[in-house]
Amino acid sequence: MKYFSLNHNTKNTSFSDAVIRGLAPDRGLYFPEKIPTLPKRFFDRIEGMSIPQMAYKVIKPFVGKQINKKKLKEIVTETLDFEFPLIEITDNIAALELFQGPTLAFKDVGARFMARALGHFNKGANKKITVLVATSGDTGGAVANGFLGVEGVNVVILYPKGKVSDIQEKQLTTLGQNITALEVDGVFDDCQEMVKTAFLDNSLASIQLTSANSINVARWLPQMFYYFIAYRALKHKNKKLVFSVPSGNFGNICAGIMGQQMGLPIAHFIASTNVNDSVPRYLDTGSYDPMPTVQTISNAMDVGNPSNFIRIQKIFNNDLFRMKKNLSGYAYTDDQTKKALKEIYAEKKYVADPHGAVGYLGLKEYLHQHAEDLYGVFLETAHPIKFIDTVEKTLKLKVPVPERLKETLSKEKESISIRDYRDLKSYLLD
Repeated sequence: MKYFSLNHNTKNTSFSDAVIRGLAPDRGLYFPEKIPTLPKRFFDRIEGMSIPQMAYKVIKPFVGKQINKKKLKEIVTETLDFEFPLIEITDNIAALELFQGPTLAFKDVGARFMARALGHFNKGANKKITVLVATSGDTGGAVANGFLGVEGVNVVILYPKGKVSDIQEKQLTTLGQNITALEVDGVFDDCQEMVKTAFLDNSLASIQLTSANSINVARWLPQMFYYFIAYRALKHKNKKLVFSVPSGNFGNICAGIMGQQMGLPIAHFIASTNVNDSVPRYLDTGSYDPMPTVQTISNAMDVGNPSNFIRIQKIFNNDLFRMKKNLSGYAYTDDQTKKALKEIYAEKKYVADPHGAVGYLGLKEYLHQHAEDLYGVFLETAHPIKFIDTVEKTLKLKVPVPERLKETLSKEKESISIRDYRDLKSYLLD
């Protein structure tokens, strides 16, 4: 499998090179030159496979011969060594919990896969790789945990000051070793822009940079696993499946659509956002008009100009009509999000997080508009403890702190404050 830049101004390359580079030399996102189709027998037999067996078959065509069969199976098995529970909320709505991993966020899967793949590609190399990543919340902690102690790799995380939750900040600023956190005086889009600028800065050519944001194919593509896992668990219902995905940088939902293009029987996707609604507005008006980021209680979705949307446009060849047949978009305010938290709790005594609540709202709206016999899944992307103030104040209850988080919360934050790209560049060259 070869990968090309969506800016179409650089040579096609291999999976390993795309992973190591992160972003193409022309600043474009990498995209596979073809989307493979899985055979019908794969879906016929899917219930009889273990989750790692299934995931290996899904990711193998994208990796090709770049990682041998034994090593790739090992990477997939280590990546997926925790549970992905489906919690039924109503007769036709379920929550898929993607936060049972080490950092209590859905990004653990992509971060763990990428860390292991990059470590494999860099094994025995003389040059260290610097992983540069921007985070609006959970990416930083997941990447930090995934890469902690990986030989030959340093990780530099940029996060917006005062715009991630206290727990998220602790998770990305307390690990030490090969992990450094840079606290940016700005918003997520500023952090993301700095990362992209660094990749094209010739004066940083002496540093081998790559990204662990979902712009990196090894972070982005493994997120397909969630949708195959859910289908495997729900196939017996014999209903059309729709997925509502809380969407910020649009990597997760884009990965799901890739799975659909591979043959996964998903009837429809719903991009559920907060008031940072560039994509829902595009689906409504046909005009893509990113706006400045607005801070909300669902901060991981506080992205004004989502990087991965260009990949979704590519999947549908920029055909808005085709896209709308597969994808709907809805946006919600903080007040609506809080009401949804209360509604989910009243329905099932289930404590959702604000992002999951936004996903629930989008799913409800879509199901209300369509009379077909559908079964809907919304993604719970982070443990509610990460948004403890909002959840506890809204639901008037105490959220127990998971044991694996208690040690992290007892540590002191260590970060370096920066204002702009010049500060980032100075740090990287120091």
